[in-house]
Amino acid sequence: MAEPRAESWRERLVRALAAAPRSREEVVRMLRAAERSGLVNADALGMIEGAFAVADLQVRDIMIPRAGMVVVERGKTPEEFIATVIESGHSRFPVIGEHRDDVEGILLAKDLLGYFAHGRGERSFDLRDIMRPASFVPESKRLNVLLREFRTSRNHMAVVVDEWGGVAGLVTIEDVLEQIVGKIDDEHDVEEEEGFVKQVKPGEFIVKALMPVEDFNRHFGEELDEEEFDTIGGILVKAFGYLPERGEELTLGGLRISVLRADPRRVHLFRVVTAGESGFRPV
Repeated sequence: MAEPRAESWRERLVRALAAAPRSREEVVRMLRAAERSGLVNADALGMIEGAFAVADLQVRDIMIPRAGMVVVERGKTPEEFIATVIESGHSRFPVIGEHRDDVEGILLAKDLLGYFAHGRGERSFDLRDIMRPASFVPESKRLNVLLREFRTSRNHMAVVVDEWGGVAGLVTIEDVLEQIVGKIDDEHDVEEEEGFVKQVKPGEFIVKALMPVEDFNRHFGEELDEEEFDTIGGILVKAFGYLPERGEELTLGGLRISVLRADPRRVHLFRVVTAGESGFRPV
């Protein structure tokens, strides 16, 4: 029996080109098939699909809305706003003038170290001396373009403006990267081994949206309906009446609840403050 003829390089090239994907959808289908075959791991596939998604998403899809922005007022002293800086845990803050549409710059928390280390009380303080220039981007900017601009300018935060020039929110490089690599844990995240609730201080908790309603009621002494929804996330989305964004809050029973982490598809984490803490009194 004759040996099969070896395929020439020209024939191999023609075959490879003939099988080449002609659209992004075909690429994704091929990669998913490769993942099922064990040629590509799930994490790598997720990042590749995330990179594709970034080219389709706009800043408005992932930005922190105006209501959720943690800002510093230019006219205040460090002693007046340091509690806000510490409580938020952020490293960058828009500096505003008389209102939120008047963003004058960006304050880096680390730039306050010198003041509190040796300059406190020795001279007058003006935020304009240490704040950095603010970067402004439109809501419609594509995320892949924004990521390239972040890398070029070395900025990590941009203020988002609407079509009329008003402040619509803000976006960070972390927000963009999370669309590619998945959620990046920070100090607000609750690790799997910690369960659904993490106490951050007396009367204040970080709660996963996936916490069963029954467990939530038992933990916080509430009597929320356990029949209609399985998780506290479902209860709270219904209470808002829509999918809330980061920074939005409401009062439910004897609790004040605010959204800590959410994406365009679902809510992930809430902050829960019980009655009597931080000046909160249920209505």
